[in-house]
Amino acid sequence: MHEEQLYRAALNGESEKVSELLAGGTDPNQASAGEEGGLPLCAAAAWDRAEVAGILLAAGAEVNGREDGGWTALLWAAAKGHAETAESLIEAGAEVDAANDDGDTPLSLAARRGALGVVRLLLDSGADAGKYDGDGDSPLDIAIDWVGVHLETALLDQIGQDDWEYVVARQFAKDGTELVTVAGRSPDGEQTEQVQAQRGHAAIATLLEDATGVYTAADQLVARALAHRDTDEDAETWWIVADSLGKRADDETYEVLAGLCVSEDAREREFGVDAIAQFGFADDAKPYLEQTLPLLQKMATTEGNPQVLRSVLAALGHQGDPRGLPQVLGIIGRPDHRRTMTDAIALADVLPPDHEEGLELLIGMTRDDEAEVRDWATAGLASLKADTPQIREALADRLDDADFRTVAEATRGLAERGDARAEQGAKRVLAESDDEYARDLVSQAQSQS
Repeated sequence: MHEEQLYRAALNGESEKVSELLAGGTDPNQASAGEEGGLPLCAAAAWDRAEVAGILLAAGAEVNGREDGGWTALLWAAAKGHAETAESLIEAGAEVDAANDDGDTPLSLAARRGALGVVRLLLDSGADAGKYDGDGDSPLDIAIDWVGVHLETALLDQIGQDDWEYVVARQFAKDGTELVTVAGRSPDGEQTEQVQAQRGHAAIATLLEDATGVYTAADQLVARALAHRDTDEDAETWWIVADSLGKRADDETYEVLAGLCVSEDAREREFGVDAIAQFGFADDAKPYLEQTLPLLQKMATTEGNPQVLRSVLAALGHQGDPRGLPQVLGIIGRPDHRRTMTDAIALADVLPPDHEEGLELLIGMTRDDEAEVRDWATAGLASLKADTPQIREALADRLDDADFRTVAEATRGLAERGDARAEQGAKRVLAESDDEYARDLVSQAQSQS
C-alpha cells in the first residue's frame, strides 16, 4: 500500500509526502503494482519532478533501476524532454547509453522528441552519438527525418482518431524550443489522449553532425537557421548553426557567409554577420581577421536595418581589434540607436586603454538604468589592462549597486588592481546574494588578492 502511495506522490511531485513515506520505511526501489505501476524514480523523471527525484536518490533509489520494457528514469526524462531531471540523474550515475528492450537510448529518444536541452546534456556527458536504436537508426538519422516535418500533423497522426476533437497548444519548452501539444477527445468525452514534441530537430541534427563528423553543406545549414529564426525563444537553432559554421576554417564556407553579408535580404545579412563574427577562431588565432574587419567596417556605414546593425556591432567586438573602434562608436552614437549590453561588450573589446572618449562612454554605461548594461560595462571596465584612479573610482562606485553581478564584476576589477575596497564588495555579495555566478566571482577575487 505504501508503495502505491510513494509512486503516486512521486508522480504528482509531492515532496513532503515522498519524504514522509521514505522516513517511514517505504522502499524507494519497490515497484508499484497495477496498470500505471512502476518505479517512483521513473515516475518523477517522466513528470519532471526534479526535487522529488533528488529526495528518492538520497534515500537510496537505484538510479539505473528498470521498469517493464527496460525503461530507466533517464530514458523517461529523455523521452519527455526534461533536461533538469536528466542532469540530476546523470550526476547520480545514470548510464547515458543504456537502452530499453526496444533498443531506444536516451539520445535517440531525445532526438525523436526534438528535446534540444536533453541532447546537449547527453552529448556533454559523453553519450555515444553514433549508437543505433532497435530499428537501426542513429540519433542523427532520427533528427534528420524530423527536420521539416509539420509537427502538428505528425502528432495528430499519432493519435489517429478522425472523429475526435483536437486542441493544439504551443509554448516554449525550458530549452527555448517550441513545445507543441496536441490533445484529443472522443465524441462522447470518455477517451482522451495527449502527445507532445519539440521543434528542436534542426538544432539537434546540427549538434549531432558535429559530434559524428558529418559534413553538411553550408547552404543547407543556413536554410535551417533561417527557417527557425522566429520559432525558438532565443534563436537557439540560429546560434547553434552559426556556431557550427563558425568553427570551420575553410575558404569555401567563408565565401558563402561573406556572400550572405551583402545579400538583399536583411535576415540573410544578419545570419551572415553572426556566423562570420568568430569564423575560424581557435586558440586566440583569427585567420580571417584581415578579411572580416573591412567587411564589417563597411557594413557599419552602409547598413540600415537596426537588427543587422546590432549583429555588426557584436561582430566588431568579437574581432577585438582597436581598428574597429571608430565604427563601434559610430553605431553606438547613432541618434536612433537603442542601448543594450552589446554596446558595452563591443566597446570594451575594442577599446585601447588610453582612449579618453571611449573610456568616458564605457564608464557612463556602468551607470546605465538597465542592470544588464551596467553588469557588462563594469565587466568590460574591470578587464581593461589600464590601472588609473579614474577606472578604480568608477569600479568602486559600483560596489553599492542593486545588481549583484555588477558588484561582483567591480570587485574583481578592484582585486586585480590590488585595491583594498574589493573586500567590501566581496563581503556584500557573500552576505546578501544567492547568485552562484556572483558568489564564485568574488570568491575567486578574494583568493587572488
